[in-house]
Amino acid sequence: MSQNYNAYDNFLSVLDSAAKVAGYSEDDYAFLRQPERELKVNFPVRMDNGKVKMFEGFRIQHSTVRGPAKGGIRYHQDVDASTVRMLAAEMALKCAVANVPYGGGKGGIKINPREHSVTELERVTRKFTEMIAPIIGERTDIPAPDVNTNGQTMNWIVDTYGMMKGHTVYGIVTGKTLDNGGSLGRTEATGRGVSITALEMLKKMGKDVSKVRVAIQGFGNVGTYSAKLLKEAGAKIVAVTRSTGGIYSEKGLDIDELMAKNADGKLDFATYKKDGVVSIDNAKLLTCDCDVLIPSALGGQITKDNAKDIKAYLIVEGANGPTTEEADEILEKKGVKVIPDILANAGGVVVSYFEWVQNLQSFYWSEEEVNSKMTVLMKNAFNDVYNESTKRGISLRFAAYITAVDRIVKASKARGR
Repeated sequence: MSQNYNAYDNFLSVLDSAAKVAGYSEDDYAFLRQPERELKVNFPVRMDNGKVKMFEGFRIQHSTVRGPAKGGIRYHQDVDASTVRMLAAEMALKCAVANVPYGGGKGGIKINPREHSVTELERVTRKFTEMIAPIIGERTDIPAPDVNTNGQTMNWIVDTYGMMKGHTVYGIVTGKTLDNGGSLGRTEATGRGVSITALEMLKKMGKDVSKVRVAIQGFGNVGTYSAKLLKEAGAKIVAVTRSTGGIYSEKGLDIDELMAKNADGKLDFATYKKDGVVSIDNAKLLTCDCDVLIPSALGGQITKDNAKDIKAYLIVEGANGPTTEEADEILEKKGVKVIPDILANAGGVVVSYFEWVQNLQSFYWSEEEVNSKMTVLMKNAFNDVYNESTKRGISLRFAAYITAVDRIVKASKARGR
């Protein structure tokens, strides 16, 4: 990713371009160009060795026009205000595309979790929760897991926030473990959403799924379940990677075996040996010989430097912001279809919404009910965007942005803002 790449500037550029295509004046959507509220925190945490270390964190609420802010918290050494700002903005649009009653927010801590013990991460999480507590709440801003955070992280937030309030508040976050107010179907929800939109697009393109070769960058939660569900649908998964490397096989990979080996999240592809399987890194995966490419790691992975070499005819954005605007232009000229992140990975926020509803009602649903309801919403969202794209003769990304902006602007005008 270029050192000059600014995630939020990239978001604004796409937003402005989409608004222009839709015929919006800047007055119509000016409030979407800036976050409603930004909180930057600096806090001390005592490490296992007894020394105190300072951490920097953010919680940004981009829009609450359509409902409470909603968005994950990521732990990564590259977290900064620009990145979190972009992610919060995209969450606002994602929730509108999925047509769930949320606005958009995001949070993060500048930290490399691999350098810290579980007890240190717990202390960091609890202190961060205290610092952002004034602006979060089950009716105002509801965090969730993101990169390098999980159900356990959310459990710590629930416990810390509950101690501050004097009672348990399950609805303060989503993505919790099942024994702490979580929802069935939440773990695989984002990957399921990716697979649903991919399969719907392949149908529109007239492709035989059994002949489709898929490459997935990022074998974390999203990539893992995308691979599993697409393989179950008949596709061949030819390549997967994670930050430390990856593997490629023309014959297809045994995803069930890889998932079993990665049960603890520590699968090392360098030690995985099997006939026909060769090593591949993240950069090579993006341009490998495949039909469907799913970038599900970090943002800014597909750029003007590698877009021209991509062989896939369909890209499904499992990650947030993996494609730069310059790359988008190159891909469109090549005829590559791109299902944008605010549509493709919306399955996570859809089931987060279901979890929140269940928490508020203290009434929980079966996994079959969760998956069934999620599939309906994801297919509706896909069709809304696809139809907008077809009607206007524009890319799916512009169509998704237009769909989202239209819903948010209408909500704002209906309130007389």
